[in-house]
Amino acid sequence: MKQNSSCNSRRHFLSQNALGISSLGLASLLRADGVLGAPAKPSLVPIEYDLLPKCPHHPPQAKAMISIFTGGGPSHLDLFDRKPILDKYAGEQFPGSDIKYDNAGQATSVVLPTPWKFSRCGQSGMEVNAELLPHFANIVDDVTLIRSMNLPDIRNHVAGMRALTTGRGRDGWPSLGSWLIYGLGAETQSLPAFVALIVNSDPPGSPFWDSRHLPSIYQGTIVREQNPRIAHLDPPKHLQDAAQSRQLDLLRQLNQSHLQEHAGEQDLSARIASYELAARMQTSATEALDLNKESKSIHEMYGTQESETRKLAEACLLARRLVERGVRFVQIWNYAWDMHENIFAALTGACKRIDQPSAALVTDLKQRGLLDSTIVQWGGEMGRLPVIQDRGQGRKPGRDHNTEGFSIWMAGGGIKAGHVHGKTDEFGHRAIEDIVTQHDFHATIMHQMGLSHSELAHSTNGQSVALVEPGQGSIVEKILA
Repeated sequence: MKQNSSCNSRRHFLSQNALGISSLGLASLLRADGVLGAPAKPSLVPIEYDLLPKCPHHPPQAKAMISIFTGGGPSHLDLFDRKPILDKYAGEQFPGSDIKYDNAGQATSVVLPTPWKFSRCGQSGMEVNAELLPHFANIVDDVTLIRSMNLPDIRNHVAGMRALTTGRGRDGWPSLGSWLIYGLGAETQSLPAFVALIVNSDPPGSPFWDSRHLPSIYQGTIVREQNPRIAHLDPPKHLQDAAQSRQLDLLRQLNQSHLQEHAGEQDLSARIASYELAARMQTSATEALDLNKESKSIHEMYGTQESETRKLAEACLLARRLVERGVRFVQIWNYAWDMHENIFAALTGACKRIDQPSAALVTDLKQRGLLDSTIVQWGGEMGRLPVIQDRGQGRKPGRDHNTEGFSIWMAGGGIKAGHVHGKTDEFGHRAIEDIVTQHDFHATIMHQMGLSHSELAHSTNGQSVALVEPGQGSIVEKILA
């Protein structure tokens, strides 16, 4: 009887309400869009978000990470994963019918070998393309080369980049950098804890440095190629010095007063903290981003004075300067590796631009005693297929996307040195041994940074959100030193 009475009461309410059920739908939509200022059930204890250091779940092996994200899909078959059988079947039909194409309309099944010779390099004897990557060949004894990356059920760039930065191929989820800052806080209160360095242009599907479900204080700060590297950092002349100080004091008072009156607006404190960080950055960021303070030998090592390497050299050098000043996570975005045609010429140019700077970063961190506490990761969201992609008459051949098996490398931060992990099949199409998904990748990074992927989560609107969902990822123990 009590249940029937309750049902009748609800029907009466909905029937008598002027807007009926639409009013409930409107309230739900407003809350989803963030228009309603307070959650339905506000916390009894005020929640404050800040960048103060937090205790990790366990002793960390690394305290910072630099990700060199080579968006577009570097061809593992031409750089890191030699497959002699491609020479045997060169120009012939692929001996199978199970190739996973992204663009079937331009697909062929004609096997395409690599024109370069691979060499065994370093004391580890790691086999890589030393012709295209001579500088990488010199640091192989410091890295783990993962040849068994796999993104299940993903074929295209945007979904792949989302998967490797947010754990999902769908839009709307917090990035890896945001999660690390959320879990660990910052080591410095004068610089952003999470920086995105964009080389040339934003990758499709951006931003990949968004905090989304997490408070906005944990999102990445964009650092540009041109000066000023951080937009709107410096105040106009009429608001500098004492005038700016008075304005900031007044703004701080108004913000605090507003926060006290609107305790339910959980993101407000995060926004206030972001404004205060911006003020402190005017001095610290200007110094950190000034490459003129580096010696001539360092500039030569990275290649900042050469036209081909300058952009990526500056980005890698800036990443080192930021990390040594306490920045937790730096992600360099180089979307330049989508090579559907004329792949051999395209690879030659791309490797010339990135090989020296990225190898110099590892060497520089190592000689400064920072590599042990800093994870460096290089790689994209996919590799390429072992067959020709034909884009029309007169076009030189390229390779289509391959997310079934591809390569990335990692160094520092407790990662094994001079080690190869996993493998693909004989044609380099699929990962078949010690497979690493994006979930495993994220779980491993979090572990090295002192975080448990099964414990770190955030509650928003009654929903628990995590980078690695329960049961999805495992720590890749075999790549840990």
